[in-house]
Amino acid sequence: MNLLNDPWLPFLLKSGEVDYRAPSALADPDVINLALPRADFQGAAYQFLIGLLQTALSPKTHDDWLDRLLEPPSVAALDTAFEPFNSAFELDGDGPRFMQDLDPLEDVKNATVSGLLIDAPGANGIKNNTDFFVKRGRVDAMCDSCAAIALYTMQINAPAGGAGIRVGLRGGGPLTTLVMPELSTARLWERLWLNVITQKEAIQKGQQWSTPHPEEPSLFFWMANTRVSDKKGTEVLPEDTHPLHAYWSMPRRFRLLFDEADECTCDICGRKTQRLVRELRAKKQGANYDGPWLHPLTPYRRDPKKPNELPLSSKGQPGGLGYRHWSGFVLHDEDNSGAIAAAVLKSYIDGKQPLVTQERRFDDNIQALLRETRLWVFGYDMDNMKPRGWYSIEMPLVEIPQGQQEKLRVWIQQLTELARNIAWMVRTQVKNAWFSRPSDAKGDMSAIDSQFYDATQAVFFKALLGLRQSLQDNPSAPHIPSSVAENWYFALKYEAMRVFEDLALSGAHESMDLERATAAHRQLQHFLSGKSKGSKVVSDFIKQGSFDPSAKAKRNEASAVTTTGDA
Repeated sequence: MNLLNDPWLPFLLKSGEVDYRAPSALADPDVINLALPRADFQGAAYQFLIGLLQTALSPKTHDDWLDRLLEPPSVAALDTAFEPFNSAFELDGDGPRFMQDLDPLEDVKNATVSGLLIDAPGANGIKNNTDFFVKRGRVDAMCDSCAAIALYTMQINAPAGGAGIRVGLRGGGPLTTLVMPELSTARLWERLWLNVITQKEAIQKGQQWSTPHPEEPSLFFWMANTRVSDKKGTEVLPEDTHPLHAYWSMPRRFRLLFDEADECTCDICGRKTQRLVRELRAKKQGANYDGPWLHPLTPYRRDPKKPNELPLSSKGQPGGLGYRHWSGFVLHDEDNSGAIAAAVLKSYIDGKQPLVTQERRFDDNIQALLRETRLWVFGYDMDNMKPRGWYSIEMPLVEIPQGQQEKLRVWIQQLTELARNIAWMVRTQVKNAWFSRPSDAKGDMSAIDSQFYDATQAVFFKALLGLRQSLQDNPSAPHIPSSVAENWYFALKYEAMRVFEDLALSGAHESMDLERATAAHRQLQHFLSGKSKGSKVVSDFIKQGSFDPSAKAKRNEASAVTTTGDA
């Protein structure tokens, strides 16, 4: 099967139908999304197609990028653009195979194809019979389509796997951040092209741009002998590769073994197929990525006080993803907080948004372009080589006024810092209400934080829109607008008390210690008022926001009296 010519990807059409087509179908106006059978496959397929567009159609400038956004290629034109790379995308055969070792690996034993799935139990789990929740034997056979995307998913996300089993270019369990159109009916072309960057933006330190070619081994490692990493000095550094290699990284050594069968069922997608993959060969000591890699679709962090340390990719963590991570994903701030936004986000905010804003003055047809977009963040939460969960969330993006990114970052940090401290106090006082010795209480209490953050997420993005509007109307504003600060404070205060009361005061009376609960309730109230010893972050926020919390409380009391007719 050739991954550029054959109909192996499931596309979602406007009609709601799913149709398997070749990758060039992404240019069809009737195609609005992908429809892969697993969430991690869906995210990987997006990255596959973005990498394909980046390789075949890399724009030189943002003007070139905008031209293609406004006038997408036809399916036939895209086929023509992909055609030169056909030889690098053969999934099987005697020559080079897509993302597989050039060596047939006949010196190793065959393994089950489920080894391509990140959430499949490992060899030790099976040997020790500890696969209690994620069972063995769920996937014994894959069709060639599912095997292809499973292979790609593993290569770009490869987690730690033990001695000699190499981790992915971004480290195990990396997060991916993409820019998405607001409309659910937007064309797939728009969803993908929003995440294509210019040639200059794709280049990392030490690299030089050259026209991508299918026989270029520094771009597609599988087109040449394996870069074996069985000794020191064989690490793969950014300067050793083509600027687009990050989209096609290959840390693992695999060979898929294909079987012909009569109408067998794929254990993943459920389709009937006559070509199956039941086994594969895997070998250690594949490409060992090292050095200051920055994948274009992944955010990173570094310690500004330790400039010689390598950047670390952002990864999924227990407690999920939400608005408290928004600034680190979107607003580049390497020198102060150490947040390194993905190149695709920097391109969108620093290049594409300003260009479209400028072009709107001359062309009404692009009035709505990039006006409303969303940030899609997804990835595994890994504990070394064990997946704890898969996270996928969409959050709004806003148009950031030119020259105001740093001020917006500071303001958002003030909002999220207040939320973080209040979430911590809610969790602390819930534990004080629950336990006689809360400091000795064991177990994961992150669900309390998650409940609080989930309840305040919509209010945060409303506040974000208020900050943007303020920066547009009054660029010299020295602090968060009082109305935004006041609304945010009272929203956090309300939800903090609601979450506490829901968790600490709503249980059965016989299992509740009312004295402890009442004391914890009182301590939480004092903290939220900014009058307790440890609530300086609250009092500082009130002072910086220039609002009087007691004045609003008095207004609410007066309104309540008027409404009930007791005045």
